[in-house]
This record gives sequence, structure tokens and C-alpha cells, in this order.
Amino acid sequence: MKKIAHSMTIGCIVLGLCSCASINSTMPTASSPSASSINSSNQKIIKIGGSSSTVTVLKLLAQAYQAQNNNIKIEFISNTQSEGAIAALKNNILDIAGSSHKLKPEENNGQIQYRELAKDLLLVATNNSVKGVTNLSTKQLKAIYQSEIANWQELGGANANIIVLDRPEDESAKKLLRKYYLGAEKTSTKAIVLNKEGQLIETLQNTPNSIGAFSLAYSVINQLPVNRLSLNGVEPTIENFRSGKYQMVRYIGINWHKKPSAPTQNFINFIFSEEGNKILQKNGFIPN
Repeated sequence: MKKIAHSMTIGCIVLGLCSCASINSTMPTASSPSASSINSSNQKIIKIGGSSSTVTVLKLLAQAYQAQNNNIKIEFISNTQSEGAIAALKNNILDIAGSSHKLKPEENNGQIQYRELAKDLLLVATNNSVKGVTNLSTKQLKAIYQSEIANWQELGGANANIIVLDRPEDESAKKLLRKYYLGAEKTSTKAIVLNKEGQLIETLQNTPNSIGAFSLAYSVINQLPVNRLSLNGVEPTIENFRSGKYQMVRYIGINWHKKPSAPTQNFINFIFSEEGNKILQKNGFIPN
């Protein structure tokens, strides 16, 4: 029965990661037991997966790397949670797994390793239809997520119902919101829960009077037309994080095999290089 359950688990991972987007690139060939392979154009393929919060930064680095290396093709398997990506890495479905948490003891089979890559500030933002509200106190933010404050007029805005866009409880964004602002109080059942950060961002942009929390770097990279809110009078900026005034930040890291293929290792070297750090800084991330 254990073998059957294990096979079903791996099958679910494969099905969950079946769709992918590729980015063309270059790099020297090499061999090593991992997900890396060679396609018909003699390009080496590096397969990457991860949570939605980690894929954004890895795609930036992949695009820059491939621009310099024409013999490498980096494929991004469809987004999953960090745990699913790590499981796929251990089963040689991926070469690199992005993660918003450090490798847990139960996830470590002794064959993979973790390294922190960058910090990503989380912001609370509203749809650009919300006017007159630029700052929220912890008390006000709690009240919004509990539907005790349900109209923007109560906060100095227009007479319009507040639409709360939320994330599942096991996602990094919701955990951080709870840690720094919401506490353990239950979120209103009226909140709309979206499984992926990309879904929340798209919904927030398209839904008047909505509010939600997501990546500052994503907002910077894509120049999102949203209202970034200050919390307790503190703006969500890198400067305020470095000074200790703004603390809501998540840690982005990558996992890979201890004996990766040469193409995978070369890409990892680029990720942690000075050039990689400059790419991160330019796009709103804080290099480790």
C-alpha cells in the first residue's frame, strides 16, 4: 500500500507540473543525472519550478542568462507550492526548485541543498479606483479582513464596499500578514481566496474597490497601476526595510541537487554572481 500511495503522489506531482513555458538561452553542454536534457537543436534544457512568489525572480535571471548563452533553453514548469517543487526536484523532474521557505528536515533526502537568494517585500495595495486612502493602521487592516470595516467611506474614501482578496492560510503572503498585522483572528468568509499570487494581482487590477497583499518587486517590475498603501505610516520601500521600519518581507531561495549537471551549475553560479545581484536590485528585490 505504501508503494501505491508513493506512486500516486509522484503521479500527482507530474500532472500538476505538466504545462510549462520556455525561455531560450545558451550554455556549455555537460552531463549529470538530473532533469537536464538535450533537445533536437542540441540545446541543453534546464527545468525550473517553484511557488508563484519565486518564479518571478527566477524568470528575470533566466532571461538575462539566456541572452548570453544561446545553447541553453530554460523551461519553467507551471507554478506550484514550494513543497511540490521540492518534491519534483527530489524525483528528478526539475533541476532547480524555487522556495519561499528554507529546506525542512522532512524535505531533505540528503541529495539536495538550499541557498537563500533574495528578500521580497510584501505590500498591501488597492485597485486604483480607491481614492482618499493611502495609509492603514494595524487595527484598520484587521477590521477590513474581518469585515468589521466594510466600506471605504469609513476610512476616508468613497461610498463603496471593500472587496478583500485573500490567499490560503498556508501561503507565505498570508502567514506574513498574520505575523505582522492580522494576528490569529479569523478572516471574514466574505473574502475572496485566490490560490496563486498572479491570480490575486490580476483580480485586484480588474476589480474596483478591492484590496490585497502581494510582492513589491512584482509591482515594480510590471509597473502595476495600483495604490501601494503605507502601513502604520510606513511606506513599503527597500529603504524602510533596511532601516527596520518595514518588516513584512519573505525570503526567496532555490534548491538543487548536490551534484547538478554542468549547465545547471553554471546557471546557479550566474544567479549568485555580481551580475545576478544587480538584476535583483534593479527589479526591487534585496539580494542576500
